[in-house]
Amino acid sequence: MLVKVFGSAVFGIQASTITIEVNIEKGIGYHLVGLPDIAIKESSYRIAAALSNIGYQLRGKRVTINMAPADLRKEGSAYDLPIALGILSASSQITTIDFSETIIMGELSLDGSVQPIKGALPIAIQAKEEGFKSIFLPKDNENEAAIVEGINVYGITHMNELIDHLEGKRSLEPVKVDQATLFDVEEDFLHLDFSEVKGQENIKRAMEIAAAGGHNILLIGPPGSGKTMIAKRIPSILPPMTLDEALETTKIHSIVGKAQNVGLIKKRPFRSPHHTASSVSLVGGGSYPQPGEISLAHNGVLFLDELPEFKREVLEVLRQPLEDREVTISRAKFTVSYPSSFMLVASMNPSPSGYFSDEKSLTQSSALEMARYLNKISGPLLDRIDLHIEVSPVPFEQLSERAPSESSDAIRLRVIKARMIQAERFEDIKGVHYNAQLNSKLLKTYCELDQASLSLLKSAMERLNLSARAYDRILKVSRTIADLDGSEKLQPKHIAEAIQYRSLDRDGWVS
Repeated sequence: MLVKVFGSAVFGIQASTITIEVNIEKGIGYHLVGLPDIAIKESSYRIAAALSNIGYQLRGKRVTINMAPADLRKEGSAYDLPIALGILSASSQITTIDFSETIIMGELSLDGSVQPIKGALPIAIQAKEEGFKSIFLPKDNENEAAIVEGINVYGITHMNELIDHLEGKRSLEPVKVDQATLFDVEEDFLHLDFSEVKGQENIKRAMEIAAAGGHNILLIGPPGSGKTMIAKRIPSILPPMTLDEALETTKIHSIVGKAQNVGLIKKRPFRSPHHTASSVSLVGGGSYPQPGEISLAHNGVLFLDELPEFKREVLEVLRQPLEDREVTISRAKFTVSYPSSFMLVASMNPSPSGYFSDEKSLTQSSALEMARYLNKISGPLLDRIDLHIEVSPVPFEQLSERAPSESSDAIRLRVIKARMIQAERFEDIKGVHYNAQLNSKLLKTYCELDQASLSLLKSAMERLNLSARAYDRILKVSRTIADLDGSEKLQPKHIAEAIQYRSLDRDGWVS
């Protein structure tokens, strides 16, 4: 007897429907075909034990299982449940059921309980688009899948629950999620607030500009000057995510199994990999490609502390994602792409000793040592960082000041207002939501300069020997400063402030 059950496979952030054909006839043998990986081939042992422990069995007949399309590689243990149901139905151990409008996924334990899977959200989205009416998933995955409206999502903890539901012995209730209340939860930044940062008003201003325009920023300063403290408070001033951003972010985290029991990810990600991270862990990859840190930071922040301590080849893989806001991973038989529109925040010491050359320190580095240290970061990578900010130690008078500094909430209100201006300006332009995403063509449209601004920028370009990419960065930052200022046109003061945020260019530190 032939039975068809439907599952799903995830490639990149998209899912593809998999048809699991189970045929049982006279003979002996268990044959699994259709490019399954080792985990799927091992499913026969898990399924046999699970069925035995809940009162069923793999009868001594020839079982042939085909996973179509046969040219698409399948991986993971999430096909245990649909294969087991196909075997039970094809062997007439349960009532013959029409699975044509149902997606079923889940890993089986030996006692028949169902374990969570990866990629539940993209699976549910694809199921809805292809017209499936219902989807059965492990209980731990029900919240993320239930975000998708228009399809019934059922969470199950044991195989018996699903069998009883399909045979009409009990009725499972679909999971309901009220999308109107998804963002009702207040974001808690009580322990990471800019009010705790003493002094450093110029650094806070730079952070506000970076958050308002989604710009990349590099903090350069000696140990103890507050670089890491400030960087970790960036999420507290970023605007809340839109529903589209939250869905896209959740899809990526779902693929690596980080959205279980969470549902929709509402907070912007903040990823902070250690400097020993490899290029694969950063950009993603593997035999079966998975998203890396830069994709997990999509719509959020990627914080690289002690930037020169990262291997140079690791840092160089950032260049293309910073420009294209997408990572493409190619393998011999397939190619996957992951979105990577993140805000890069990096920090570093100015020298191997940790101090500027003009500071009083017993461990000062020579000019040659400083140049060698700073040249660990390539010029092309620095060009892609919009703001280079010098962070000086906080004077004692400011450290001992009892009055609280400006709170993150106050800064965030200005950031949200500037982002709203940008969203309205770019509402008809696909893929552009804030100033950091502007390309050269759009810069000409939205960053027109008067004669005074043009002369100022020309002088800075010639004096600092800036690249064409640095020119674009200055215009983007100027546009954000103008938005924070409530000005539709760029003015010389906006250009001047943006130029001063190119510290490494201005001081000629990097050759």
